[in-house]
Amino acid sequence: MAEKIYLSFHNKIFDKIIKKKRIEIIKIIENEINSKEIYDCVDIGTTSDIENESSNFIVKNIQNLKKIKSFSNQYITDSFFCSTVQGSITEQLSQDIIEKLKSDVVLSSATIEHVGSREKQKNMIKNISLLSKKFFVITTPNKNYPIDFHTKLPLVNMLPNKMFRKILKLMRFEFFSKEENLNLISYSDIKNLINESNINEFFNIKIKYIRLLFFKSNFIIIGTKK
Repeated sequence: MAEKIYLSFHNKIFDKIIKKKRIEIIKIIENEINSKEIYDCVDIGTTSDIENESSNFIVKNIQNLKKIKSFSNQYITDSFFCSTVQGSITEQLSQDIIEKLKSDVVLSSATIEHVGSREKQKNMIKNISLLSKKFFVITTPNKNYPIDFHTKLPLVNMLPNKMFRKILKLMRFEFFSKEENLNLISYSDIKNLINESNINEFFNIKIKYIRLLFFKSNFIIIGTKK
């Protein structure tokens, strides 16, 4: 009983910290993107959950967006989105999907670490650039932050990927031990993905970050069309 009370208290505190972190990310996005230049947005990796306040929190709290679309591998019924498309952001997009989803802003919050291999992450970035008329924003947790936000385990995420996955499996985090479900990204990984995808030929790229307990906890990659 005491353990359950402790875990409940721990999770509530953790959720409050995460919410504060998301609000800080929103402020950075709004400071970097001129609201007078944007009308529509497509959210990449939308979750179908409509019960929790944390679901799709960032796209639902950015100010001045008039038309918001969704592109997800899940079936989205949330009426907040004016249109939804179900598909994979790591596969080649048809011209019909590009035309339907293309928007002033493309937003992907905490999704790129869940799409699989580095090759798939690179494909995702390329597709995001194809869908952007003016800006794109990609947020992701820092692999080298001292705590993994998914498992809440300390330090193990900072280990080489193979060792990290073995430890997760041993600790019965079977789902997150698989690359297709969790593939965390460091600052150097972001730089490599940007260079290999060649998006910096068409976009000016900024890599911002927020801190949590003095360490860089999350990266915010912002692209502005040249």
